[in-house]
Amino acid sequence: MATKKSSGDAQIQDVGDKAQLETGLDAVTADAPAAAEVPAAADAPAAPGHAPAAKPPVDITKMRVEKTCSRGLAGWLAGNRISLAISSYQTGRVYLVGSDKQGRVSFFERIFERAMGIVGNAQRIYLGGLYQLWRFENVLRPNEVIHGRFDKCYVPRNAQTIGDLDIHELGIRSNGKVVFVNTKYSCLAELSQTHSFKAIWKPPFISKLAPEDRCHLNGLAMVEGRPKYVTAVCRSDAVDGWRDRRHDGGVVIDVETDEIVCEGLSMPHSPRWANGKLWLLNAGSGHLGWVDFEKKKFVPLAFFPGFLRGLSIIGNVAAVGLSKPRNKRFEGLQLDAELSKRDADPWCGVQIVSLVNGDVLNWIRFEGDITEIFDISFLPNVRNPMMIGLRTPEIRDLITFESALQTEAVAS
Repeated sequence: MATKKSSGDAQIQDVGDKAQLETGLDAVTADAPAAAEVPAAADAPAAPGHAPAAKPPVDITKMRVEKTCSRGLAGWLAGNRISLAISSYQTGRVYLVGSDKQGRVSFFERIFERAMGIVGNAQRIYLGGLYQLWRFENVLRPNEVIHGRFDKCYVPRNAQTIGDLDIHELGIRSNGKVVFVNTKYSCLAELSQTHSFKAIWKPPFISKLAPEDRCHLNGLAMVEGRPKYVTAVCRSDAVDGWRDRRHDGGVVIDVETDEIVCEGLSMPHSPRWANGKLWLLNAGSGHLGWVDFEKKKFVPLAFFPGFLRGLSIIGNVAAVGLSKPRNKRFEGLQLDAELSKRDADPWCGVQIVSLVNGDVLNWIRFEGDITEIFDISFLPNVRNPMMIGLRTPEIRDLITFESALQTEAVAS
């Protein structure tokens, strides 16, 4: 995996899907071809009576991704003993970003198709995928390392098949159960032992559970280990109705009271409760801010050059995900005017920002075939993490166990 570097950028150590951590997937390098292009003939008008030529499926393992970072990122990650988990459903990438002993930023990449909501800590990571919800467990003990450099090794221990629910953000209850946003069915859900999901809440304006993505329910804020707030693009109760309400139909809903606590938003995403405030991303305008509950209004703190999705907060610092607006779905929003006013181009990446004054402290920028970030999770007390892939010899050979056996007596 090659990286793009420019003067002033941090040094980057890349661990991809090849080398000593073989996964069975092709390596992604700077020289690798981009996803297969449609032949020129396929773009020509179809002959009368003939259907247009179909585009070949995109091979996500061949996508080219380039990365650059701010100069101070490695030192900031190391000094705070913290790492990041980042998902990109467009490229099927999960990145674990930490710092190595040489003072470089360490990128560890794995491929999980349609990687979306991600949440984790030093011991466990949950990830929503195309039709499964994954659970990864760290198998290393304190002060133990693997391959001489990684202090956490997340192994896929469970993948529950839930079907294509367009699963969005995830939360972990205080009892350890996972809650997830079931966007296709416009509800919050938990895992079921026998079915695809167990619905536990739906907005009061949604009349029935149906696979119609009526309001584009997308974000989840947990408070003290319970689901408390969600974001939706609108209050529509009709199939795909949210697409016509992108400009100012967005709402934040209190799950426990069904009250709409903030409205007039443009494609809100990623609500998070921190420091006594409800923070969220007003993606259609490019702003991070918080909710004024008395006025039911959004109070912007900082602008970011991109469509915002993915937010993680630790202390007074937030990591914000930025994506490049795609196709007509995200055109014509306030974000266009905000970018033009600042003479700025949209980013794909992550910016780490102070919640005190809105200043950007560090950043990661992705370029190449990747244009979108979905979710982010800080991993506190993690220095340099890795993840076991699905097609690697390691997934067969890395065997750990816990024992309830009594220690055998030593013969005298």
